Amino acid sequence: MNSTLKNKVNMPTISIIIPVLNEAEHISKLLAYLLNNAKSPENLEIFVVDGGSTDATVSIIKDLNLNQVNLLHAAKGRAKQMNFGAKHANGSILYFLHADSYPPKHFDYFILNEVENGNEAGCFKMQFNSDHWWLKLASWFTQFNLMACRGGDQSQFITKSLFNAIGGYNEAFIIYEDYILIKTLYRINTFVVIQKNLKTSARLYETQGVFKLQRIFLTIYLKRWLGASPETLHRYYKKALA
Repeated sequence: MNSTLKNKVNMPTISIIIPVLNEAEHISKLLAYLLNNAKSPENLEIFVVDGGSTDATVSIIKDLNLNQVNLLHAAKGRAKQMNFGAKHANGSILYFLHADSYPPKHFDYFILNEVENGNEAGCFKMQFNSDHWWLKLASWFTQFNLMACRGGDQSQFITKSLFNAIGGYNEAFIIYEDYILIKTLYRINTFVVIQKNLKTSARLYETQGVFKLQRIFLTIYLKRWLGASPETLHRYYKKALA
């Protein structure tokens, strides 16, 4: 694994980590959005961690040649990619974000404000880019600070010191890794939901069907609750989506 890192004059406060795999359609738009909608973009650094894309994702990032954007190459798997990005991060706050999710304007200010108030981890409430009634309902529930209402699409901010203290993402999990980390944060009573909307794509729901995908996610949750291994969860997920 190798990395392409740019020299920085000022140390960033927030390190944004975006795991990608074949995200050519989304990545340039997201990067421009983040830099244009941060309140203090000079206090950010962005790591795009590629897990072996076979489309134009990597070349697009290189061609953008943005000073604050760093391209890393890691083993495939979101947990592995996000942990790898965290190891390279210089910021005191880590912000994990999916390639098709857009945090609210001045997202960096809201995150910094929470950390300064003693909240070391949390997320934004979420809104799907869909008019489907079920997804609107699911979005509405994300405003509540309950573990059952959480998911990786909502993004995750966490201080680097806390992230290291809890051991980061569990790389045994190919899926469900975000919920495992969030469960740890709730167990130690360290989580806040920022009441600003992050907008995320409903593309998987659109391709798989809303209720089919919801059933799959519920089954995964129940299987894990009953003690299923990471490998069992991954096998079920691949078969269910096939």
